[in-house]
Amino acid sequence: MRRRELIAFAAAAWLAWPRFARAQQQAKSARLGFLGFGDSAAWPRVEVLRASLRELGYVEGKNLVIEFRWARTVEQMHEAAAELARMKVDIIFAASSTEVESARRATRTIPIVFVGHADPVGVGHVSSLARPGGNMTGLAVLLTDLTAKRLEILKETVPRVRRVGVLLDRTAPSHRPFLRAADTASEKLGLQLRTVDANTAAEYEGAFAAMARDRVGAVLVHASTQTVRGDGPRLLAELGQKHRLPTMFGSRDNVAAGGLISYAPVFDDLWRRAAVYIDKILKGAKPADLPVEQPTKFELVINLKTAKALGLTIPPSLVARADQIIE
Repeated sequence: MRRRELIAFAAAAWLAWPRFARAQQQAKSARLGFLGFGDSAAWPRVEVLRASLRELGYVEGKNLVIEFRWARTVEQMHEAAAELARMKVDIIFAASSTEVESARRATRTIPIVFVGHADPVGVGHVSSLARPGGNMTGLAVLLTDLTAKRLEILKETVPRVRRVGVLLDRTAPSHRPFLRAADTASEKLGLQLRTVDANTAAEYEGAFAAMARDRVGAVLVHASTQTVRGDGPRLLAELGQKHRLPTMFGSRDNVAAGGLISYAPVFDDLWRRAAVYIDKILKGAKPADLPVEQPTKFELVINLKTAKALGLTIPPSLVARADQIIE
């Protein structure tokens, strides 16, 4: 009897083992909370992040769970971040300053990794780039330098421009350092700025109409979650062409949608590097001790089809410097 009972017990244990192994596997899975504006279609670089995490050994369904939460307004973003905090995910991935601010409101303990923060020091999200302190770190995008460079390129694109419209999203925490950088750069370039607020996509049309009435010769768009996600790129491109205004953007996604020109970091590279932060934190590193990194690769993208629609000739020297030409 003892022998038969022993055999039965061994058989039962053998059959139960796969279920037990799966349970153990699930228990060890890292939980990454992903906070995004719009929906999954607006975030093609999620696949870059997934691929980079796989290279580091994190596979969804095996040892990684990604909890996606999407929002279409800043208020919804706050709610989504609070939900991820209540779930006690291991890390919250919050791409730009808008998502980071919602995550910051939701938790001071769960690590937060950002990938396109305009100015984490300037808005008070980290103490310094070298020693972030607190519970967040990641990759910043050199807002001050980029804003000056974009205005410089915009003037080179439209040499006779004297008054530039600035489309500003005040829902993004980066709007203050962006304005300071734009004001400083405009003085050096001899440009007058006409700033118009547009905090939602519904306000874009009125903003462009106001800038056209003020006879601006070109437009600089404040790069924010709302201007580069959802319907933002398409609407901004259409309005730029409708009002015949050359428009400078902070993401190649805007130019792909029909905008004229962009100068920005290579965001695919930043998202790959963000996976390394996630890996280090999951292995025990503290965000406070991980220095904020900055871009090393940049790209100039020009849409010649849009230039033709605007009746604008792009200077050959600028075309020659472009990393990508859309025709």
